[in-house]
Amino acid sequence: MKWKKSYGYDEVPSWIVKLSMPFISSPLIYICNKMLSTGTLHTHLKFSQVSPVFKKGTKTEMSAYRPVSLLTSFSKIFEKVIYNRLLQHTKENNITVKDQYGFLNNSSTELAIFKLTNQILSHINNKSSGCGIFCDLTKAFDTVNHETLISKLEYYGIIGRSCELIKSYLSNRYQRVTIKTLHVSNCSLAWELVKHGVPQGSILGLLLLFYINDLPQLAKDITLPILFADDTSFIISNSNPMNMSQDVKLVMEITQK
Repeated sequence: MKWKKSYGYDEVPSWIVKLSMPFISSPLIYICNKMLSTGTLHTHLKFSQVSPVFKKGTKTEMSAYRPVSLLTSFSKIFEKVIYNRLLQHTKENNITVKDQYGFLNNSSTELAIFKLTNQILSHINNKSSGCGIFCDLTKAFDTVNHETLISKLEYYGIIGRSCELIKSYLSNRYQRVTIKTLHVSNCSLAWELVKHGVPQGSILGLLLLFYINDLPQLAKDITLPILFADDTSFIISNSNPMNMSQDVKLVMEITQK
C-alpha cells in the first residue's frame, strides 16, 4: 500500500494502516484466512465513495467526468489477496490473451504502443494497405454484467469457494457520490445498491480482463487486436479496399456486442 492521505467512508487513510501494522497484522491475517475459507467478504468492506474526476469537455455535462471509487484502506488489503490468487491462476493456466497489456505484471502502455507502432511501420515498409480502429469501450467498468462475469470466471476454472468469494465481492455493494464544495468539505448523497459493474480504481479491475478476454479471439482472423484494459485497438490489413471496408464493419459489430 502507498502512503496516501485519501480515504474511504471510514476516514482511515492508508498511512495510518501502514503505521499500525505491527499491532493489527495478526487479526488481519485471521480475517483474510476466514475470507478465503468461507468464500465471504465482510459487508463493511463493500462500501465505496465515488468522486467525479473531470476528463474533458464541458464541466456542466456529467459525461465529462470519470467516476473514481474511493475504497476503504482495509478493503484494498483483502482485494490484494484476491488479486494475487487470480493473477496466479491466470499465469498457471495461460488464460489471458497475449494481446492484453493491462492489469498484468510485465505489461505496460509502452509495450502496447510499441506493438501498435511496429505493426504500422511494417505496413509502411511493405507498402501494403492497412486500417486502424481505436475503441474506448464506453463505461466498460460500470456496465459489467455480474452474471455474465461469473459464468466466464467458471469457464476459466474459477469455481468453488473462489467463485463464491468473487460473488460475495460483487454482491450487496453500496456506493454514494461525494463532491467537494466551497462551503463544506464534502457533500454526499445517499447510499445506493450497485447492481452491475466493478469498482473503477480498485485493484480487482483485473476482473474486467476475464470479461473481455474473448474479444480478441472473435476478431483474430481479420485483425491484429491490442488491448490495454478497456482501450482497444485493431489493425486491419487487406490488399482489397472493398474487403477491408467489410472487415471494418465486422470489427465494429463485434465490439458493439
